[in-house]
Amino acid sequence: MLAYECIGQGSPLVLIHGVGHDHSAWRPVLTALSDQRELIMLDLPGHGASSPLASGKAYTVGSYADAVRDAITELGLERPHVAGNSLGGAITLELARSGDARSATALAPIGFWSPAEIRFSMASLRSTRALNRALRPIVPALLGNPWARAVLLAQFYGHPARLSSADARAAADAFATSTALPATLPHTRNYQFTAEPQISAPVTIAWGTRDRLLLPRQARRAQALLPGATHVRLNGCGHVPMPDDPDAVAALLLQGSETSPKPRV
Repeated sequence: MLAYECIGQGSPLVLIHGVGHDHSAWRPVLTALSDQRELIMLDLPGHGASSPLASGKAYTVGSYADAVRDAITELGLERPHVAGNSLGGAITLELARSGDARSATALAPIGFWSPAEIRFSMASLRSTRALNRALRPIVPALLGNPWARAVLLAQFYGHPARLSSADARAAADAFATSTALPATLPHTRNYQFTAEPQISAPVTIAWGTRDRLLLPRQARRAQALLPGATHVRLNGCGHVPMPDDPDAVAALLLQGSETSPKPRV
C-alpha cells in the first residue's frame, strides 16, 4: 500500500506528485480545495514514505500507474477524479485511459517531448540532483534566503521566492534523497503519450508559461494529440505550479474534477 494523506470532504480527488518529490508538493493548494474535495495525496513508490517497487520491477509509467491503481482499490475508491504533475500527470492520463479515473487533470505531464527535449530534461534533472546532494549540508541555510531559493529552484518554479522556507527545504531534500529518481529516469525518457487508445473521461491539460523543464511549447503537442481536452495556460507558473499561483491551480483542479463532468467524445 502506498503512503498517503487524506483530508477534506466532497468528491474524492487523488493527487499524484512528480518524480523526486512527495505528496507535500500539493500543500499550497490544500486550503482552497479541502472544503470541496476529499483529497487523497499519495507518495509514489520509492518516494516519501512509500516503499520501493518490488525487486526487479522497472520504474516505468505503467508500473507507477499499476501501483496507484492498486492503492485506489485498497482505499475503496471507485473511479475517483485524479490529478497529477509531471510524471504524475502522465500517470493520471494513463489511469483515465484505462477507465480508472472519472476525470484527469494533468499539470505539465511528461510524454509530449521531442528527442532533444528529452535529453535536455534528463540532463537537467541529473545535474540538479547532483547539485542538491553536493550542497545538502548547507541547503537548509541557503533556502532560508528568498534570493537563494530563486537561484536553486528556478528550474521547477516560476516564482521560487514564493515558497516558504519549509516547503523549499522539503522539496530540495526529497529530490536529493529519492532512491526512485535515478531508477525512474532511464524508463521515463522512453515514454511518449499516444493518442490511441482514446481517453473517454474528461481531460484537462495545463502548462505553466515559465516551465523551464518541460518547455511550454510541448503544450501544443498535447493539444494536437488530445484535441477534445480542455487546455489551459498557467501564466507566470513554472513546472511545479502549485506554489506559484495556488488560487489558479486550485480553481483548475476544482473545474477539472467537477462532480458530473460531461464526457468527451
